[in-house]
Amino acid sequence: MFGKLMLAMSLLMPVEAADLTVHTGQIDGAEYRVEVPSRWNGTLLLYSHGTYPAGYNPQVEMASRPAARDELLARGYALAASRYRVPHGHAIPDALRDQPALVSWFSREVARPRRVIAWGSSLGGLTSVLLGERSRFDGVLSLCGALGGAVLRSNQLLDLGFVFRTLLEPSLELSRISDVAANEQRAVGAIDAALGSGLGRARLALANAVAGIPAWSRVHEPRPTSVVDAVTQAAVHDRTLARSLAWGSGRVDVETRAGGNPSWNTGVDYRVLLERSAQKELVMAAYREAGASVKDDLAALGSAPRIAADAAAVRWLHSFGDPTGRAQSPVVTLHALGDPTSVEHSGAYSGRDVRQLFVNRAGHCMHTAAEELTALRVLEDRISFGRWPVADLNAWAGQHGPEMRVLQDWTTTPPRAETVAPGFVTHHPGRFPRP
Repeated sequence: MFGKLMLAMSLLMPVEAADLTVHTGQIDGAEYRVEVPSRWNGTLLLYSHGTYPAGYNPQVEMASRPAARDELLARGYALAASRYRVPHGHAIPDALRDQPALVSWFSREVARPRRVIAWGSSLGGLTSVLLGERSRFDGVLSLCGALGGAVLRSNQLLDLGFVFRTLLEPSLELSRISDVAANEQRAVGAIDAALGSGLGRARLALANAVAGIPAWSRVHEPRPTSVVDAVTQAAVHDRTLARSLAWGSGRVDVETRAGGNPSWNTGVDYRVLLERSAQKELVMAAYREAGASVKDDLAALGSAPRIAADAAAVRWLHSFGDPTGRAQSPVVTLHALGDPTSVEHSGAYSGRDVRQLFVNRAGHCMHTAAEELTALRVLEDRISFGRWPVADLNAWAGQHGPEMRVLQDWTTTPPRAETVAPGFVTHHPGRFPRP
């Protein structure tokens, strides 16, 4: 079913603890790692990793957080993960082939699991949802995934870049980028220059609002209230995650895989996107402080030349990045409210057997090991008892020790690590600005 399995190597060796067996090897060129405790509880957790930039080659990741991995093994879960044949960039096509092959290998060579759960973070969160729609799993746990889909995400980043190019830096390339390093440098230079003036900050606020980028990036601080602080924190997301995906290597990778440009803004009215944005009031306040007219800038956006997509590229990215919403098993999603992937993405994936969870915190994938294990507990309750639990999730997360509640804010210099309180909140995400 999953193609010919070419096992290059399989090692069974105890590591770290006498009661843990590790299997490593390759299946059709995809490096894998499997960890099985001696008192295995019968559940296999299949982890899908996030986006790896070119040149980044870590060991096979078994979980979103090392502390979660250790706790899961102690509780008797078997863990499995693959780096895929091509682990870098938009690796979903490789993951959809290589992850099910690893489950088949486990069932044949180790033991048949009583339960298999697909889980992953960031791009791996989206991958896990796609796996759950295309293959049979007992449940799916999606952490901080862009569940509105890759086409929407690509258009979201195009909107960000379009406003930047029209209002801040006309030399930016938004598609078919000729010089990645130079283009990223121009984008970062435009951000830094814009932060130095009221009009520049207003235009940054407008760009981030229509693209659904939150004005909150400090993990260990509350949401900012002043215009300057809010725009400055949104710019952190622009310099980091958006830098590659909107103007650099991430954009090039998607276009290379898709065989063309899968993004468009033909027919898009940016006045409508601003009206729909949760950050409209911040934009209006920023323009008031600058003494400038948002109507003038919206008119400039309205008259600027649009970017058309390549139809074949859109079809490719739709096939390898857009969920259908027809999950075959229960799904739990977990997002931070200040995630630059945009919490509105979570609202785009809902259904009878989907439970959306949120933590009140800034940053991409900024949930603790305790919160992720709590989300897994919610999913397992649904699988075991046929209903979603009614529980105090913060109390569940609080049962874990402080070592399970440490988060590092990598956007600060130096990175700031602190123990945080459980942050689960009730939230109803709004509509994504882009239709």
